[in-house]
Amino acid sequence: MTTTDASLLANIDARTKLAGSNKMEILLFTLGTRETFGINVFKVREVSQTPHVTKTPNMPFGVEGVISLRGNIIPVISLHRFIANTRADGVYNSMIVTEFNKSTQAFLVGDVDRIIRVDWDKVRAPENMVANNQSAMITAITELEDGKLVSILDVEQILSSVIGETRIPDIPKANLDTDQFVFFCDDSVVARKEITGVLDKMGVKYHQANNGREAWERLQAFASRLWNDGESLHDILKLILVDAEMPEMDGYVLTRLIKNDPRFTNIPVVMHSSLSSNANRAMGASVGVDAYVAKFEPALLAETMIPFLQR
Repeated sequence: MTTTDASLLANIDARTKLAGSNKMEILLFTLGTRETFGINVFKVREVSQTPHVTKTPNMPFGVEGVISLRGNIIPVISLHRFIANTRADGVYNSMIVTEFNKSTQAFLVGDVDRIIRVDWDKVRAPENMVANNQSAMITAITELEDGKLVSILDVEQILSSVIGETRIPDIPKANLDTDQFVFFCDDSVVARKEITGVLDKMGVKYHQANNGREAWERLQAFASRLWNDGESLHDILKLILVDAEMPEMDGYVLTRLIKNDPRFTNIPVVMHSSLSSNANRAMGASVGVDAYVAKFEPALLAETMIPFLQR
């Protein structure tokens, strides 16, 4: 399969309409074994045959070199170095150019297969996988119609392994009351670590969930308890921070449920996502998010939350 963003990412309007439908599109590919892997199409800028990669000295682990793409130099990352039990000969037929976390990078893969559309509730976290290097780089699992499993890679984790973790800068305190808190949900270990680091520096208490369905169940429990006691949830829960991509229920559906529930009136929802394109921001706006902030910019995350917390 050889294509560019003009064809692979065609019909962007149709994909934007997926917001709130609890569906996602996954680009399937292999790494030289029988296993099938996937990546969210919204992270993919283009796919091509593997070009000549310029070797450079002192590159981080996993970086095979660089290429020039339309005048920009981008790193080329070999996925087999992060995924156990894949071929290690470094010969790959295809290259996937991705754009997320406000950065562009290319991943070398074996062969690109096709794009499939799946329901997020058919995507589950890989809790039952044996802990190893491969499972640490997999954020979710889904199943094809023929029963074959697809491992969805945690490319945020892989990129963090290459460039290192984001440093949390000095952040002003939020000065909330002792019983007030923020609720957040994210399936990425890297993102959860950044969020907790920011909230800790702000001096804000928090509760968290690892996917949208778990988040909704916990939020309903909070709301029911306070509602039955005659208290206003807004007095306690000051802000909800949601990821866009999550197993079982995505952040768009979660936001729509929150905004349609009168118990959550006046509680702001901030979408915190590695997908920061105008299309993704429009998707967030369409379900009612109050703000949209890119991942792995801790100072910007704090700056976005503070005005809402001080209401």
